[in-house]
Amino acid sequence: MFGSTVRGAALTAVVLAGFAVSCAADPATPGTAPSASSASSTPSAASTPSASSLPDASEAGRAAPSASRGPSSSALPGTAPEKVRDAFAGLQATLDGSCTPAECAYFLGRVYDELHGLDAAMKADPKGPGHFPEPIALVAKLDAELGGDRSFKNLKEHQTLLIGTRDKINTWMQGHPDDYR
Repeated sequence: MFGSTVRGAALTAVVLAGFAVSCAADPATPGTAPSASSASSTPSAASTPSASSLPDASEAGRAAPSASRGPSSSALPGTAPEKVRDAFAGLQATLDGSCTPAECAYFLGRVYDELHGLDAAMKADPKGPGHFPEPIALVAKLDAELGGDRSFKNLKEHQTLLIGTRDKINTWMQGHPDDYR
């Protein structure tokens, strides 16, 4: 009876060790794949998607802004751009935020992303970009001032312009409720 308990514990340890190796292994790195003895019970590296191929929270919805999201990438490839009302809701969600020391980089980056998501949605709207002249012009003015530099340092230097642009667009949109309801 004692021998079977030891064998069971040893088998459990081997299975758990194989599981830990297969979970910790980076499929993109050769030599870290599970051994042949554990390969039959665990998926191979070729059949397991890498973490970089899986969608992140920003791709799954508007839960978090993506650092790679910019003026021309407001939607996933092959999908329709975001609707103006949805993009505007994202921008409005920044209204209660502020540039606190712990959250300033995130906050300014999010305002930037939301402005550019709204800009892309307005340009892709069936009514046409001419229907949203002031907001589109405000984002173009912001972009000219930022000079293509989305770094925290540059956003911080232009914080007043960034927040002012957000507030002006919010005011404009509030005056045009048919555009986002």
